[in-house]
This record gives sequence, structure tokens and C-alpha cells, in this order.
Amino acid sequence: MVRGWHGWLGTFNGRDLFTILGAGPLTVTVQIVGNLLVFAALGFLATLRFAALASVPRILALAAGCSVLVEVAQYALRLGRVSSVDDVLLNTAGAGLASLASRRWWRASAGAPSDRPRAALVPDR
Repeated sequence: MVRGWHGWLGTFNGRDLFTILGAGPLTVTVQIVGNLLVFAALGFLATLRFAALASVPRILALAAGCSVLVEVAQYALRLGRVSSVDDVLLNTAGAGLASLASRRWWRASAGAPSDRPRAALVPDR
């Protein structure tokens, strides 16, 4: 049951999100919280590991790109999964919120020693 490509060609209309919100509380919780958590680890940990990604806009761009790849793969491979722009937005929002949660450690991790070996200091003679 793969929905048509309509969501990718138009703007965000929230149709899928509003359909989910009209379902029971368990469905709402599983769908929304699940989509928020899909890329949360990426948003939290990528900012700590890679100093170049330590900004919310960069994490949002990375998460949106990864989420679009997942949704396009779901559509193209006909996996029986639903492809939705709403999923991309929720996945991206989850990564952004997680990156904000890790923000207090960004500066500390940027100043932490790297994995690369450093040149040894030679004492003056």
C-alpha cells in the first residue's frame, strides 16, 4: 500500500499527519514519537563527534537529506511502506531537537583531544 507521489510534488499539506492525529492515542504516540526518534541519535551524536556539524542548521540539512533518501527508497523499492513528506519533517525535527539537547557538550567536544597523533615536543638543548 504505497501512496502516490503526490506528496513529493506539492507543498506540505499535513494530510498524513492529520490522518495520524485522527487515529487512536496509541497510534498517534507510536507514529509521531517514532518518527521523531528515527534520526535523533544522528542529531545528538553527530554534533559531538564531528565539529563541522556542530550547528543546528547543518544537522537539519543532514537529517532532511538522509530522511529524503529513506523516503525515496521506500517509494522506489516498493517495500510496502508509506512514503510521506510529513515523515521527512518529523524525522528532521527529531534530529534538530536532539542536537539542541546535546548543545551543552558541543564546546567541550570541540576542545577535546582528537584521535590524530600529535608531534612530540623536543626539549631545547
